[in-house]
Amino acid sequence: MKCASWNVNGIRAVVKKDLAPWDVLNGFDVICLQETKAQPEQLGAELLEPDGFESHWHSAEKKGYAGVAIYCKRTPDEVISGLGETGFDREGRVLAVRYERLLIVSAYFPNSQDEGRRLDYKLAFCARMEKALAAWRKRRLQVILMGDFNIAHEPIDLARPRQNENSAGYLPEERAWFTRFVKLGWVDVFRKQNPDLEGAYTWWSYRGGARSRNVGWRLDYVAANKSLAAKMGKVRHHTDIMGSDHCPVSVSL
Repeated sequence: MKCASWNVNGIRAVVKKDLAPWDVLNGFDVICLQETKAQPEQLGAELLEPDGFESHWHSAEKKGYAGVAIYCKRTPDEVISGLGETGFDREGRVLAVRYERLLIVSAYFPNSQDEGRRLDYKLAFCARMEKALAAWRKRRLQVILMGDFNIAHEPIDLARPRQNENSAGYLPEERAWFTRFVKLGWVDVFRKQNPDLEGAYTWWSYRGGARSRNVGWRLDYVAANKSLAAKMGKVRHHTDIMGSDHCPVSVSL
């Protein structure tokens, strides 16, 4: 099985650019999307059921905001929408599909925003995600968590760490949570495979030619429980795929 994840920054926007995820990520079985900025009733059949795929959605109540989706070639045995907590679920941030004992989760973590205005909300979301992951593991599920974490964990994960010590996504509290996440037994699979690789980013500002100069951040992750992570193929960053300020990430199982 080949799985991909992409913060598309608007599903309708990338489709208008002729960069539909199911086309540019050809050959993938499961495609997790974040920041879809759409509700299913706003979309036509060509976006809901592209050739060879079915789609599942967990959208924000607010139109044009957040939202996650998963495109699948095969109908899953179970679909899980949200974390079961209204304060988070109204923003459409978590969706999962299960195939036998494999659970694939598409997650869009909140942005802590300038001056940490939503930091408390972000950390509460992280804590609730921990509980959900633990509950899924208690069901003896193998879990792969893919998506936009909105956190650069270590200095190696962004081009200018010293200049961004007080920036959203690199705040001490966010980084400390990610360290806790790893200590709880979850593996950042890309970094496990590439412990010293610099310049491997997945998000770039639209300003100042940041992408062409590779002045970026690694915000998009493939994470998994240890036993599953040990069986995974190489995690790839598809930096050649444009259309969003993020690039897709992928892994084979």
